[in-house]
Amino acid sequence: MQITAAVVRAKSSPFEIDRIELTDPRPDEVLVRIVASGMCATDMHARDGYYPTLPYPAVYGHEGAGEVLAVGTAVRKVAPGDHVVISFPWCGTCPNCRQNQLAYCLDSRKLKSSGRRADGSTLMCQGDDPVYSAFFQQSSFATHAIANERFVVKVRRDAPIERLGPFACSIQTGAGAVLNAMQPKPGDSCVVFGVGAVGLAGLMAAKHAGCDPLIAVDVHEHRLALARELGATHMINHTNRTDVVAEIRRITGNGARFCLETSALPAVLREAVEALTPVGTCVMVGTARAGTEVALEMPVVQQGRTLRGVVQGDSRPDEFIPLLIDLMMDGKLPAERMMTFYELADINRAAEDSSKGRTIKPVLRMPG
Repeated sequence: MQITAAVVRAKSSPFEIDRIELTDPRPDEVLVRIVASGMCATDMHARDGYYPTLPYPAVYGHEGAGEVLAVGTAVRKVAPGDHVVISFPWCGTCPNCRQNQLAYCLDSRKLKSSGRRADGSTLMCQGDDPVYSAFFQQSSFATHAIANERFVVKVRRDAPIERLGPFACSIQTGAGAVLNAMQPKPGDSCVVFGVGAVGLAGLMAAKHAGCDPLIAVDVHEHRLALARELGATHMINHTNRTDVVAEIRRITGNGARFCLETSALPAVLREAVEALTPVGTCVMVGTARAGTEVALEMPVVQQGRTLRGVVQGDSRPDEFIPLLIDLMMDGKLPAERMMTFYELADINRAAEDSSKGRTIKPVLRMPG
């Protein structure tokens, strides 16, 4: 079928809105009419060539939400008319998948950024030329997407579908880092380093869990102001503070029980670890390029502190995404507060606004 999509034709080049062809769903696949898709840094990294296995031209987008139009003959999970969020891919057969650690699938990199299905086939083309897609096995910067039924999550129909795409990745990642990985108790102190979309999702989850004090650290005053409105008890502007760790220790007394680090900057990660109380835990969710290193003083770690990475919020999407949407609908996770909506035709402006910090979470509406 003919669809409209945002295509990147060369490394770091602009998105181009174009008409392309999308193949039919296979027996275990679902065709989704995308209503809206979140945009995050991972999409910009792909555009700019961070993932060498992903060729050009390509279609990105990995936070799609919409309505099921058609299903393959073997699909039982959803039916035409269902509302779905398309989450991250996983193979289902590797040792981690067999232990239900889906976010740590050993084939995840290939599934996310090869530009092809698992078997090497492509989903999109223009004439005889392939357009590499299957980004996170969806490529949702388009009016339509095809995904394996494993990766689609059926959601409640009364939830506003245009707001749900970011739950596929950024909200799931931040909230899951807190609720699934940290599992704080009421009264535990928590610091969020970087209150972009992932950080704010983590902050809202920490507020829901009863963390206090709840400290937001960022370089943008408008983000810190929103963090306060969403539950932060203290804000630290990293640009104005020469010793962030000392300020966190002043607020918490002995250091933070938990730190969530979203920036992937080595100096900030070191601060997040040093700001911990003994036996505290720092969870790192930011994505750094290969070769990025961080230095830590060994006595800091010897005091029982834990540093661990978390991917996709340690989530099992079929269970966790509906839970987060219920929290949003109950007013306990007001994720819409950080969203700014753009039409697909304005995707380059959305990308620029996001990269310059003007927008926290861009969401692209697809043309009808």
